[in-house]
Amino acid sequence: MTQIIKNRAIVEDSWTVVRAAEDGALPAVAALPAGKVIVPLALWQAEREALVAAKSRDELGVWLAPDSEPADIAADFGSVALVAVDFPVFRDGRGYSTARLLRERFGYKGELRAIGDVLRDQLLYLERCGFDAYAVRADKDIHDALKAFGEFTVQYQGAYDEPSPLFRRRAAQGAAA
Repeated sequence: MTQIIKNRAIVEDSWTVVRAAEDGALPAVAALPAGKVIVPLALWQAEREALVAAKSRDELGVWLAPDSEPADIAADFGSVALVAVDFPVFRDGRGYSTARLLRERFGYKGELRAIGDVLRDQLLYLERCGFDAYAVRADKDIHDALKAFGEFTVQYQGAYDEPSPLFRRRAAQGAAA
């Protein structure tokens, strides 16, 4: 079984990411693997009722492509156990904005997982945008990647995990003293 980083710990991953075929065809609901699956947003939108009938909420997740609109899944947060955001290539940063929108605008509280070309260099920044689970690329050392969370102790900018920028935090400390 593969491993992921979840809440800054390495855990076994019991989920299967379902992808479209090379020609773009989506799999049939009946052809999905047993157990927990993370399906593409397009499959969720086309077969929502069939997926809910075939799987329990705890066995369903949806993943968003970089060009997916986060609002398209917001009404369905109660029907899925997790939302994943795909990073098809390291240099595509649209998933960071997707995570911020899911957390801050749409109020998503469940597991938010980064999948695809996820590397150590991204982990701390992904966490700052609201991700709490990371499927590190298979050819990378997940134990080494875990060290990324301790590389920086102070962040200057405000983000999902700490909305106040450093200058405001320092000013508040000075006023309290």
